[in-house]
Amino acid sequence: MKKLTRIASPLPLLLLVFSMVFPATSVIGSPGTTASRSWTPREAVIFALQNSPDSGIAAQRINAASARRDMADAAFRPRLNLSAGYDQTNNPMFSFGNILNQGSFDETIDFNNPGRTDNLNMKAELLYRFYNGGRDEAGLDAAESAQLSTEKDRQTTYLQLGFEVVRAFQHIVQAGDQVSARRAEFEAISASLDVAVARYEAGELLKADMLNFQVQRSRASENLIISQHQHELSKKIFLNLLGLEEGDVVINSESESTQTVPSPNNYLQRPEIAALQAERARAEAELQQSAGQRYPTLDGFARYQYDYGFINDDAGDSWAAGLMLNYNLYDGQYSRAETAVKKAALQSVSEQLSKLKLAINLEIQQAELNYNQAVERRAVTEQMVLVARESAQLSRERFKQGLILSSDLIDVELRLTDALVRQSAAKANYEIAIADLRRAAGLQQFSDTSADLLENQL
Repeated sequence: MKKLTRIASPLPLLLLVFSMVFPATSVIGSPGTTASRSWTPREAVIFALQNSPDSGIAAQRINAASARRDMADAAFRPRLNLSAGYDQTNNPMFSFGNILNQGSFDETIDFNNPGRTDNLNMKAELLYRFYNGGRDEAGLDAAESAQLSTEKDRQTTYLQLGFEVVRAFQHIVQAGDQVSARRAEFEAISASLDVAVARYEAGELLKADMLNFQVQRSRASENLIISQHQHELSKKIFLNLLGLEEGDVVINSESESTQTVPSPNNYLQRPEIAALQAERARAEAELQQSAGQRYPTLDGFARYQYDYGFINDDAGDSWAAGLMLNYNLYDGQYSRAETAVKKAALQSVSEQLSKLKLAINLEIQQAELNYNQAVERRAVTEQMVLVARESAQLSRERFKQGLILSSDLIDVELRLTDALVRQSAAKANYEIAIADLRRAAGLQQFSDTSADLLENQL
């Protein structure tokens, strides 16, 4: 009997257990690489909000705006400067100054030729601006408004991204349904071709009719190839929105019910409105900042200095403190021109806000009309498919019995395929119309806000 050999390392066993617990098909690829999993619309939206480059760009813009706000806030804090330096000189003025600073002066020193001296200088300086006409306050207000605008811009990006993901998802569903419809058409015409060949061989059908079926089967094959290509392309677009380069896309459209239909009757909750309102507040603050140049500035300072000479081996220290007032009497009309520029910028933002409100109001009305149309189209196409299926079934039986012409059966098959394609488009348009309504109302897909969606993703 053979003896069992002992495993030298537990690594193979660990790898086996790991592969059983974490199968490859359930692992989400890292952003920008691959993904292989079954997607629901909600999961896809969450993944896109977390991993799409658009989300990353928006986050970095917020970080930059926050940093600029901190820069503006720094104007209200004192500044402390430390400096040190060492030099040697035989220049009478500088040497005499070193001797005085180091406290080594005596009556034997020749003022015209005090000799070579050196000096190690260390200085600490505290500066604080007490007043500058409100420019610092206005600058902080402008930075805070810019930060708020950037945050609202990210919300806009999230709303648009969520909608695009849902639309891409529904396009995959639609393309998949159309592949099924084209395949069913190809199989039905192929089956009818088999019947036509049998009838032709039995002398019950003209050769032209049989050839007509062959032509229609080739046409159906071409349409199937086109629909399959469109299906694959829609998957690539879907992965691109998620921030992934490649992966196997398997959708699960039956796992979630249709989204709640909102009532977008107030465009003021759209983040674009809030973002532009923040931009207007920023323009107002920048106008105040420019107007503050007409006022003087008042700065305070306190300074401590330590000097040491290695040559004389003496040291001394000193301090100074005081206030400094500065007032610009004339700058060549620069401040006046800058204020005019800021006023024009403020007026421009106000006009943009009015234009945006009109555009969003129209956008909401269009979204409502598209939704109403999608509801009606879905109902009509469902009935259309029921009638077309029954008509096709009856026509196939009648063709087998030789009661209708081949052209009549082909027309019936084409009408059934057209009905199925229209139905798939109507279903997708219905889901997309709801998603567009939510976006128009300022609501994230599957949640009121992106923050709630991400927070409650589990």
